[in-house]
Amino acid sequence: MSPKGLSRLSRPSRRASGSKRNAQVPYEAAAIIRELEIFLNQLDHAGRKPANVRCGVYVFYDYDGEPIYVGQTYEQLRVRIRRHLTNQRTDAVAMNVLDPFEVAEVEIYPFYDLEHPLPGESDSEYLSRRKEWLAAAEFTVYQKIIRESALGAVLNEADVEEKSFIELPASYRNRIVPDDVYELRKHPDIRIARRASTVANLARVISERDVSPGLRRTLLTQARRIEKLSRERLDEVLGSGLKIPIEDVSDEREITDDR
Repeated sequence: MSPKGLSRLSRPSRRASGSKRNAQVPYEAAAIIRELEIFLNQLDHAGRKPANVRCGVYVFYDYDGEPIYVGQTYEQLRVRIRRHLTNQRTDAVAMNVLDPFEVAEVEIYPFYDLEHPLPGESDSEYLSRRKEWLAAAEFTVYQKIIRESALGAVLNEADVEEKSFIELPASYRNRIVPDDVYELRKHPDIRIARRASTVANLARVISERDVSPGLRRTLLTQARRIEKLSRERLDEVLGSGLKIPIEDVSDEREITDDR
């Protein structure tokens, strides 16, 4: 599969790396981990690995190409993305905000200019500049994907702080699910069942804790996502112009009363 986005990456050769580590991992999970590693190891036109950049913004997309999560990092794009998708060590995953199963594509915006302090820049000045630029970058990317989203929303619990728009660097986007697994997981019935489970788990978390309004907004967004997919699946099953007959509730009530 070829990379998508503003820039193209040089795809490394496939090697059976990590086979011992993944020996006990189910096939689908292991295949996705391998594909993710291939993406994270790809080179740009200058021979650099964009995923190795410490400062950047990342976006996750579902099987419809719908943006579902955006974040920023200064610890390294590779590290943050792998933490979200492979080992469940983020609040977003633990709180059932983000389901790694739903992530089909990843896009990254590496900021090479934020890797090191500028000449003569103090550590505090550098950290302040890095913080402001990453916040502005996340807001700019967020506004971009919201415009492109069919629902006009993502699953982030926290609000993305409003900042001035900036010019974004070249981005790199690719699917991280191999073809055979993709064909299985993209089936709408599979995704509806998965989303229903996620909604239930998230609702349970909310019912048991004093949560933020943002988490309740995430629940609403998830409910809208499952409603949209369910409606599309229903239209697909029924075919164009067909409708499900609606039961006459009054007749059913009369039958009940006669008993």
